[in-house]
Amino acid sequence: MSDYRYPYQDGIFVLNELIGLEQICHQAGLDDVADGLAEAILDEATKMGSEQLAPLNRVGDSTGATLKGGQVHETPGFSDAYRHFCEGGWPSLGADPEFGGQGLPAALAVAVNEVWQSANLAWSLCPLLTQGAIESISAHGSDQLKQQYLPKLISGEWTGTMNLTESDAGTDLAALKTRAVRDGDHYRITGQKIFITWGDHQMTDNVVHLVLARLPDAPAGVKGISLFLVPKFLLDENGNTTDQRNDAYAVSLEHKLGIHGSPTCVMSFGDNDGAIGYLIGEENKGLACMFTMMNDARQGVGLQGLAISERAYQQALTYAKERIQGTLRDGSRISIIKHPDVRRMLMQMKSCTQAMRALTYVAKAESDQHAAETDPAVKAKRKARVDLYTPIVKGWITELSQEITYLAVQVHGGMGFIEETGVAQHYRDARILTIYEGTTGIQALDLIGRKTLADGGEALSALIAEINSDMSEITDPKLQSVVTSMQESLSNAISAQQWILDKAAKDANVAGAVSVHFMMLLGYLCGGWLMAKSANRALSLQAEEGADQEFLESKIVCARFYAEQMLPRTVSSLNAIYSGDESTMALSEDQF
Repeated sequence: MSDYRYPYQDGIFVLNELIGLEQICHQAGLDDVADGLAEAILDEATKMGSEQLAPLNRVGDSTGATLKGGQVHETPGFSDAYRHFCEGGWPSLGADPEFGGQGLPAALAVAVNEVWQSANLAWSLCPLLTQGAIESISAHGSDQLKQQYLPKLISGEWTGTMNLTESDAGTDLAALKTRAVRDGDHYRITGQKIFITWGDHQMTDNVVHLVLARLPDAPAGVKGISLFLVPKFLLDENGNTTDQRNDAYAVSLEHKLGIHGSPTCVMSFGDNDGAIGYLIGEENKGLACMFTMMNDARQGVGLQGLAISERAYQQALTYAKERIQGTLRDGSRISIIKHPDVRRMLMQMKSCTQAMRALTYVAKAESDQHAAETDPAVKAKRKARVDLYTPIVKGWITELSQEITYLAVQVHGGMGFIEETGVAQHYRDARILTIYEGTTGIQALDLIGRKTLADGGEALSALIAEINSDMSEITDPKLQSVVTSMQESLSNAISAQQWILDKAAKDANVAGAVSVHFMMLLGYLCGGWLMAKSANRALSLQAEEGADQEFLESKIVCARFYAEQMLPRTVSSLNAIYSGDESTMALSEDQF
């Protein structure tokens, strides 16, 4: 199994040359971060990721978590890694300084998070879910809840979970059965939740559950959902944990295809007296609170798609350079990286991971820009762009990660099918990414419904206009083929958007039938846009003294490969959209 290293050059290139980390830091009053600190932070994160987390990745896959005596015990070694993680101050990197955070830009934090997720995807899910809980409590919690819970969550002393799904409800949150009953200044929660990532463990002395439940007098449907904070252990008057265990327990662990090191729990609330919970936000307004947490998690899962793809690429590259197979005319043996078809697979992996990285970082940088903006009109546009990016980041990147991790297995040939090589783990681990925090279909429906049809395509048209403007500024003949491919893909996106705007109002099934094709088209378009911008910037940097010519040239070649091999997929997506829903809906249920 190959070692993992954060792709330092490409990460720094995206941060500095594509999103302008220096300007983001300046707007936030963090000029010291822009002046070399970002590189130092990533260097230290890489050390921890490669030296402590990556070696535990295989251990988590083979050993996993266990449930004993009503308590979940994490994979051996995970707790020590988590302690080092907290001692290094990593959980607080992008959090609010008011509650102990370092307040660094989200764009830098997302680069650091890539390290943890590539090094050990199962382990990294624990801090990922905590970040989502922090976001929700920060945005909607009372001052008392913020003071009691945010400092410990931000420091990593406590971890957080998201409790949404139930066995009979699934994605249909309106069908949830978990109940909440008022009891003085708190509520009593009863019910069961499934698929709760890191629902219990022994790495910290408290776990903070965010739980969706319904009050007895709540309106029907999603308008009657409330969000509650339910701690594993109750707090004393000083906000410290007590020995009093709340009535919230993990009652079983799921046996899964991948991410074995991440305990996926069935959580039971209120089997005895009812779990004590505290309202987040207002009664019956829990959906908005939940989406704050969910949207943060969705971008985080998109980042996981990038991270596992990068890890798979690194392992495939190492194997391709070392595996000797094939003979030249002079009788000399060669490594498989010299074979054109292996080169094709590696180039697809390399170029796509670069496109994925650019999009995840750009999307998170948009959150920084939104937070710093003071003009209400511009701020609203920034928010619309963040919302537009979210389903593309989550949906397109996680779908593409299935292909990238598959290619890593294929590069290994028969050895890729053997578990001892470790590459199959990446393939298995990646499979969940298109499912949790909203399936690909859910992301696509969100993109086509809430993010396109709801505003008549306004936010998407603004993005398309920006992409078109950026392409008009690329004039170097060396990139003409890239620009031409992008212009064709832009035309495909415009045609798809207009077709959907025209047809969806007349046929209720159209949006659902074509939404995934629409999302994938926009994903490939956004990837091509950022690859083209990166290549154009690389051309400019080549003229500077001391520039790393090999790296910059590789950025240009990867943009060309992406334009030639990946952007043509927008044509097939458009053709599939044009086919509409007729054949999709034509068969009766009995004909399946």
